[in-house]
Amino acid sequence: MMDTKRFRASAAILGLITCLLGLGFSLQEQVPKDISEYEKRLEDIASQITTLKARIKNEDRKKSSILARLDKIGLSKRLIRKEISLYNIQMVKTNTELAALNKKIPSLKSKLEKEKDAVAQIMVTMYKYGRLNFLEFLLQAEDMGSILSENKHLILLAQNQQNIISDYVSTLNELELSERQVESKKAEVAQLLEMAQRKKREMETEEQRNKALIREIDQNKETHLKAMAELKDRAEQLQKLMKKILSNQLPPSVTLTPLYDKKGKLPWPISGRIMTYFGLKRHPRFNTTTKNNGIEISPQKTLVVKSVHPGTVVYNDHFRGYGNLIIIDHGMSYYSLYGHCADFLVNKGDPVKGEQPIAMVGDIGSLKGATLYFEIRFKTKPLNPLQWLKRR
Repeated sequence: MMDTKRFRASAAILGLITCLLGLGFSLQEQVPKDISEYEKRLEDIASQITTLKARIKNEDRKKSSILARLDKIGLSKRLIRKEISLYNIQMVKTNTELAALNKKIPSLKSKLEKEKDAVAQIMVTMYKYGRLNFLEFLLQAEDMGSILSENKHLILLAQNQQNIISDYVSTLNELELSERQVESKKAEVAQLLEMAQRKKREMETEEQRNKALIREIDQNKETHLKAMAELKDRAEQLQKLMKKILSNQLPPSVTLTPLYDKKGKLPWPISGRIMTYFGLKRHPRFNTTTKNNGIEISPQKTLVVKSVHPGTVVYNDHFRGYGNLIIIDHGMSYYSLYGHCADFLVNKGDPVKGEQPIAMVGDIGSLKGATLYFEIRFKTKPLNPLQWLKRR
């Protein structure tokens, strides 16, 4: 009689354990709260990459143009920089997730050891009831319900131990999943690193192409004359744009200090060395003359471009020959222009303050590398910026 009771008790508990193991475990990955910020940044860069690819495709249709070739190289370099930035952010995001997993695994192992001890106690209890053949019991028993109803104390025991066994199974599954995720994240980081390095090699190739084209413009008279003719045409197109902006000029939404009161006192849009001066410039080799409506500044301490005076952004878009161009209306028909920008930090219609960051320095359309092209205009007339900026 006693052997039968032990047999039934052991089988009942084993049956409960079997049922619990069959339930499985669903783990939802836990990630740091700031991962959503990475996702937003990645989405924004991916959108910029799509736009750049479309522009590059458009430039392919204008291979005969020197400026189109120059713009395409500049756009390709910017695209590669964006892709490298995308991979770098993905690596930071993945490393953040990897660090969280590495921090989580030791606590899971510690938890598992404690739960293992609790399960061991259950096994000891089962052992006290004796170890009989489970298959033999199933063949002899009529149903599990009748067995449990005959052993109310075993039902209570099973209910008390159910959570312990369930927790143990869950922790075990969670630990195994976390360890698999660690290996997956490590492989992902290695792949992203390799992709970023490949893009850096592509950047070096584009840099060489850019230098070769600029050297050709500077040393080959035919290419030089063609490029200068295209630049003259683009200057005329910019003049037309300024006339259009002037004709659509609206009264400023806020009271502004007149720009003419700040002549000789304006802050520099960026610190650096002047590469191209305002006015006429003669080419030393070909004896040709070029008219510059602004100045070009090579950045030294920072790549951030700042507005020289409060106003409203009336234009921010790509403009052939000037790269990414921003035009700010300062009221009273005064404007400042910022060319060769890489990234815009303001949008059309935005009010800006004096010395507010508006863009990042770039090199699209530049014959001098990474430079800021800067103009000041009254109506459509270009003014010498050095007469308006503070003396250094």
